[in-house]
Amino acid sequence: MLNYQITPRTLFTELLLRDQPDAAAWINGNTQNPALSGMVKFYHTTYGGVLVEAQIFGLPHADLPDSSSFYAMHIHESGDCSDNLDHTGMHYNPQNTQHPNHAGDMPPLLGNQGYAFAVFYDKRFTIPEIIGRSVIIHENPDDFTSQPAGNAGAKIGCGEIKWVV
Repeated sequence: MLNYQITPRTLFTELLLRDQPDAAAWINGNTQNPALSGMVKFYHTTYGGVLVEAQIFGLPHADLPDSSSFYAMHIHESGDCSDNLDHTGMHYNPQNTQHPNHAGDMPPLLGNQGYAFAVFYDKRFTIPEIIGRSVIIHENPDDFTSQPAGNAGAKIGCGEIKWVV
């Protein structure tokens, strides 16, 4: 018989099941990827960090059977997703660190036939610090080496992070 204990995972699961995020970004694709859409949700935790849940649809290669690809996902400085995502600025980096240690550097998305789902915990930012910024999906995976931003290619999806009322 397993001995179940309250762990961060237990509390994180409860947050996700309640589905009441503190902030969210509705992701829309650029002009070359109009089918791309989804939601990235941000939950305050009692551990001082943020639980991030991303569910993205319509990623490239959705029509290829058994396709899977990685896509970079970052928080960028500006929430302005206009002009084919040209005004989002660089990665959110309040500590002026080298890539991949920016506060806005997030784990890659693994898309399978155009769908990606990810959940992770992050203590490098708070929700108030990211309100008004954007979540960006890039066409390629982040290489976690190249400066200043990981050589992830074009921005294909964007959403402004807003408070959930």
